[in-house]
Amino acid sequence: MVKTNDDLVKEWYRFAMRDFAVAKHLFDTMYPKPLEIICYQCQQSAEKFLKGFLISNEIEAPRTHDLIELYRICAKININFEKLRDLCEKLTRYGSQPRYPEEIEVSESDAETALQNAQELIEFYKSQNIEIE
Repeated sequence: MVKTNDDLVKEWYRFAMRDFAVAKHLFDTMYPKPLEIICYQCQQSAEKFLKGFLISNEIEAPRTHDLIELYRICAKININFEKLRDLCEKLTRYGSQPRYPEEIEVSESDAETALQNAQELIEFYKSQNIEIE
């Protein structure tokens, strides 16, 4: 069965929500908290939301983990995406660095902030009436 563009976008958003849910679950239930994984999952959630938006506008999503690059493309479509600049700058560093030992040190406060940033992105999508669920 061939997927429509709408189906593909919904899939990107579903995966984005799942990444966020995993990060939140790990933070709330696991001890010791896998801080690097939590931050990485928050970055992945944001990345998938941004790529889903591009695909919903029939733009091929670039193969990058750089949230700054992605939000800039989104902002060309919808200027309101400029509001995501700060959180994209904060989350983008978790795209690859925390996956490897000794690359960056992540604190519990960093993980809390990453979760908050990912939640803010979800709230932004809802405020723009972008159907994500």
